[in-house]
Amino acid sequence: MSAIRLLVLGAVRQHGRAHGYQVRNDLEYWGAHEWSNAKPGSIYHALKQMAKQGLLRAHDLAPSTAGGPPRTEYELTAAGEAEFFALLRAALAQPDQKVDMLSAAIGFVVDLPRDEAVALLKERVRALQEWRSTVTEYYTPEEGPGQLGHIGEIMNMWVHSADSGAEWTRGLIERIEGGAYVFAGEGEPFVGVLGDGAENPYATKDVRGASGRS
Repeated sequence: MSAIRLLVLGAVRQHGRAHGYQVRNDLEYWGAHEWSNAKPGSIYHALKQMAKQGLLRAHDLAPSTAGGPPRTEYELTAAGEAEFFALLRAALAQPDQKVDMLSAAIGFVVDLPRDEAVALLKERVRALQEWRSTVTEYYTPEEGPGQLGHIGEIMNMWVHSADSGAEWTRGLIERIEGGAYVFAGEGEPFVGVLGDGAENPYATKDVRGASGRS
């Protein structure tokens, strides 16, 4: 499962229609280039690839009067909307996701209804507990990793990963159930994108000057 697909679809969706450097600017503003493969080449490739796959609709705009090449704006198709939510739900519920995929999903969790977000996260906790049980069929945490030699450290890491993942997820569930954040259907959500013309303090120099890119 690809975090870049979820990130790009989600970024375009927040704008309604967006061109490539807007998407890149948003992802850099979120710091996604630090914790995922949301690098410039990957972003532009994902936009073009998903347009070919029918997940995005491309609109070629005329060049500006100031000159420069035509700009392409993208918007989600019905298939793209379905793909976005399928990726989001799977990333929240399945415990075997890489940290970049889970991070992307948390960034878009408020696009779901509150009750559904809670249900998906509870499924994540259940799956983590089940995974932990399969590990402890071969390894007893109380006896320590030494029982299996240094290989036991792998089992020890898995158990700790399952425990810490479940603890963090339960905390998030508690905050959501307690009323934190604005979810779909509840009103105006927090919008973590830059307004038109706003300076991105995290952007690289070529993003600030990329207004001619598609």
